[in-house]
Amino acid sequence: MFTIRHNHFTDPEGRTVHLRGVNLGGSTKVPTHPNGSSYNKTGFYDHRQVSFVGRPFPLAEADEHFTRLKTWGLTFLRFLITWEAVEHAGPGQYDEAYLDYVYAVVKKAAEYDLCLFIDPHQDVWSRFTGGDGAPGWIFDLLGMDITKFHAAGVAFTHQEHGDPFPRMLWPSNYGKYACATMFTLFYGGNTFAPDLKIEGVPVQDFLQTHYLASVKQVAARLQEFPHVLGYDTLNEPSQGLIGYPDLNVVGGKTAAYGAIPTLYQGMLLAAGYPQTVQYKASQILPGTKPTRLNEGGISIWKPGYEEIWKTAGVWDMDATGTPRLLKPDYFGVVNGKPVNFDQEYLAPFMEKYARAIRTVDADAIIFLSPPPAEMRVGPPGFSLTDPRGVAFAPHWYDGLTLTSHAYLPWVGVDTGEVPPKIAIGHKNRRQSFAHIIGKFVARAKAELGEAPVVIGETGIPFNMHQQKAYRNGDFSKQAQAMDDILQAMEANFVNFTLWNYTADNDNAHGDQWNGEDLSIFSRDQQTGTGAIHDGGRALAAVIRPYAARTPGQPLETAFDLRTRVFRFTFRLDPAIRAPLVIFLPAYHYTQAPKVEVTQGRFEILAQSQRLEYFPDPAVALHTIQISPSARR
Repeated sequence: MFTIRHNHFTDPEGRTVHLRGVNLGGSTKVPTHPNGSSYNKTGFYDHRQVSFVGRPFPLAEADEHFTRLKTWGLTFLRFLITWEAVEHAGPGQYDEAYLDYVYAVVKKAAEYDLCLFIDPHQDVWSRFTGGDGAPGWIFDLLGMDITKFHAAGVAFTHQEHGDPFPRMLWPSNYGKYACATMFTLFYGGNTFAPDLKIEGVPVQDFLQTHYLASVKQVAARLQEFPHVLGYDTLNEPSQGLIGYPDLNVVGGKTAAYGAIPTLYQGMLLAAGYPQTVQYKASQILPGTKPTRLNEGGISIWKPGYEEIWKTAGVWDMDATGTPRLLKPDYFGVVNGKPVNFDQEYLAPFMEKYARAIRTVDADAIIFLSPPPAEMRVGPPGFSLTDPRGVAFAPHWYDGLTLTSHAYLPWVGVDTGEVPPKIAIGHKNRRQSFAHIIGKFVARAKAELGEAPVVIGETGIPFNMHQQKAYRNGDFSKQAQAMDDILQAMEANFVNFTLWNYTADNDNAHGDQWNGEDLSIFSRDQQTGTGAIHDGGRALAAVIRPYAARTPGQPLETAFDLRTRVFRFTFRLDPAIRAPLVIFLPAYHYTQAPKVEVTQGRFEILAQSQRLEYFPDPAVALHTIQISPSARR
């Protein structure tokens, strides 16, 4: 369907393709049956008897949602699945009903000219460690009792804590024992736990083999569809403990707040030793105070099992029966050299993943998802032996808006820098955002050559300002926050998929997962008109004109949310005869707009919300400007 050339996707006519769309969808992280919404503890631990059929929405609703997305110009889907959804019943036991359902939904998407890539999603490893992703039986095979994780302080879950759930606390699980240990075993078990086996297989090989086999089950079902462009490697991967030079530190970097044990304290908590740890009340403001975890001395280990890192010799008991850390740099230095997670562990996995997927779908594009900068320890960057057919798919959010749940137009923060870099003033805020996205583009070129950039996730919390918009219907603040983000995307000509579109979002529980509420659509915003935009949030910013197909090199694009003026400049490739195609949303242009072009002819295809411009091949640089009609 598309090929890759000069850091862009190109269509069969040679035009530069710009893809924008949504993650579909937020509630795919949890089962439909029993109700897996994270606020609901009922049935939570019965993890083998679940179903994800109906995620992202019932098949009967597919026409409704796909029609809406196409009308909004969001025709590129990051389609979520989870490892658990495919293989929840046990090792090698695949949910055929779910695979049939995914096939049917993806097939339906083609009827609406939507293209997509598959995202095997995870957050902090699994539902049982505070997020989503991996199946629960993995913990059983390692001798861990998931029902004790929350009480022991090795994970913090919505299901056990209940409502109200602390805002954006879930990422702190990246630094907690259960998640950090599992990612360490997944990426580096052969190095750091070489004697640990599951069913006679080294733990790293076992975990990766089953993960890859599950994704291949999906790929095998979908390989016939040309509109399935490829597969993400693994959403927001974590290095776990790998690369930390000292275990006497708190893991997770800026994600750490709430009760924040050190990495070593996490090992002791898992083994049943109560700990005095620091408690950080805010993700933004400094300051901690001491608190106690695991006062009941609960061990997460089943009879006959021992804490993994004690067995590996990282710590042990001294002669007085007191735990002692023996190797604080165990995960930071290997064979006398500092560990580089991205290059030594992540890159080999990505290459292994690409080989596995392409045994089923030889033309699949592999979307490389790097660890979030806010949680990385050690140098970023990886190189692949063969970077052909890959896209760079990092994530980025306006961290201040996301964590504060407030739109502060006069300040921007680059949370990927250490220390965070602050921009004061709205103009500087926007320039800072554009600079951040520009760094991703530069990184893709430096590390991956021709790879295009797809910002796999970006978005805003719609429940900002104490859910005021839900009471008065005024989403103008959300629209401004969204516009700031999309201006940064457009300044760098990157492809993107907004986080997110959740078909069953509601005002009470948001995206049905950990209190998040980032969906651009909600049933609770529907008024019953039946109009295609009914239920949309901040659509003035979300729906916007853009150059979908460019016969040449895009040079400059801008959309002014206030005036609704769109301007686009490109350098024509005279060898391409196909027209420039601009998505022209009726949402902004209810009447025929005023169109000014450099030299050439244009046609407005109102029914398909498209403008086609046929540039004069004798002119190299072309600009098109679209303004609302003066008529009312």
